[in-house]
Amino acid sequence: MSWWRRLFGGGRAEEVEQTVAIPAPPTTEQIVTSVDAVLERATGRAPAAVTARVQRVAETVHEMAPRLDRLGAGSQQAHTVVATATSYLPEAVDAYLRLPRDFADRRVVDRGKTSLMILCDQLDLLGATIDKISDAVSRADAVALVAHGRFLEEKFGTSGLTLPGSAPGTLAPPGSSGPETGPGHRPLEAP
Repeated sequence: MSWWRRLFGGGRAEEVEQTVAIPAPPTTEQIVTSVDAVLERATGRAPAAVTARVQRVAETVHEMAPRLDRLGAGSQQAHTVVATATSYLPEAVDAYLRLPRDFADRRVVDRGKTSLMILCDQLDLLGATIDKISDAVSRADAVALVAHGRFLEEKFGTSGLTLPGSAPGTLAPPGSSGPETGPGHRPLEAP
């Protein structure tokens, strides 16, 4: 059917509209598997400087993948973590691994840098970015923990756990009715 006919409703009734299927976001397992595969490909084939940087990114992604839901649906930070694991990291490392080692490690290709230097710069950038996102999520979790602690303190700290005869915010020892009573207790006398 031509676009002109669709525009003015001249299409046939038997024509079915096509829908675009949007793929589901990768699961935590798929994200982790992707970075593990990159690390496996790099190990033994790339210099230690590359492997160490890939390992750093992989460890942070391992830590972050189960916590991506804390970033919120559709967040830019969550997208960055997923894209790093499934696209940015694999593409950078694989492009480097396709090059002959001598060429990649010794031949200057851009602004005085070898392919190895360029890859290390890219991996440092990815690592720093992922670390910042991880820190932000951890800070948010810590703030939530502090807020919850303050809530509990307000709820139970001074009124909820105060027993008769005890000072606010303290508990009387078991078997006593308050801090002034109990075996061996002598009242304090004024000097």
